[in-house]
Amino acid sequence: MQGYLITFFTQQNREQDGIPLADWLVEEAHKIGVRGATLFSGKEGFGHDGRFHSDNYFDFDDKPQLVTMALTEDECEKLLSHLKSKCLRIFYTKSKAEFGFTS
Repeated sequence: MQGYLITFFTQQNREQDGIPLADWLVEEAHKIGVRGATLFSGKEGFGHDGRFHSDNYFDFDDKPQLVTMALTEDECEKLLSHLKSKCLRIFYTKSKAEFGFTS
């Protein structure tokens, strides 16, 4: 299949509808029919503002998180339209990708 690999970057302390934004993204993707999503928790990183985020003792709730999905063009358009309708500002990367199963 041809489509896109899309990755959203956020922090554990960001919320949408009362739940962590990364968890919310996974749930919303599932609701609109996306076939799979993976949530990664990072050790540390920094954002566009230059501020460091980490999972150390002092900043535990600020650790970086990524949500990654392999999507068809239609799925990608549907997901991004859904996020736009919620007026969310989330940094993401989107790359053309070929995906499928080995057997």
